Amino acid sequence: MDVKDSSFLDKIREYEKTHLDAERYAHCERVGQTARLLCRKFGIDEDVGYSAGLAHDMCKNMEPAVMLTLAAADGYPVSEEEKNKPSLLHGRAAAVLLRNTFHVTDEDYLEAVAWHTYGKKSLSVLGKIIYSADKFEPGRKYITKEFYDEMLSLPLDELCIRIIKYCMEFLEKKGAKPAAESLEFLEELESGRKN
Repeated sequence: MDVKDSSFLDKIREYEKTHLDAERYAHCERVGQTARLLCRKFGIDEDVGYSAGLAHDMCKNMEPAVMLTLAAADGYPVSEEEKNKPSLLHGRAAAVLLRNTFHVTDEDYLEAVAWHTYGKKSLSVLGKIIYSADKFEPGRKYITKEFYDEMLSLPLDELCIRIIKYCMEFLEKKGAKPAAESLEFLEELESGRKN
């Protein structure tokens, strides 16, 4: 399935309008638009970025048991925290749904959707873009125009580092810890910065 094709995008929109509330759907559109801008900047197909941004949260409002079952089908382990809070698996569930129901075969696209929550080591350029776009799209309450513009101006790895640290501060204030995947992602990015 061509993820840029208008019929594919129509199917994703139709699915989301049926399965997501209006606020979540609007968030997906904004992530798609932010991803489009980042793709243009970093030399990735803008239409693929928009499509992945649009699809990234398609399973966000899914029943927890269904989400858990779908995510477990990707072959990666499910942590105790994820078992207790299946909503953390919505990206992985979406990637499985996209592969199995929407016939998406583009591995970078599926990876970008699957890992947009935590990030992970060796994430593709598209994956880094979707990870970042999700966290700083302009409709989020804590994002100012100045912050948004600053994030858009950064090199991609620096953008990811800033976003991870921003998320870590947010989690710390809530008394929560970042996922191991996020810490590994940060470590990899920071070690690349030193080279």
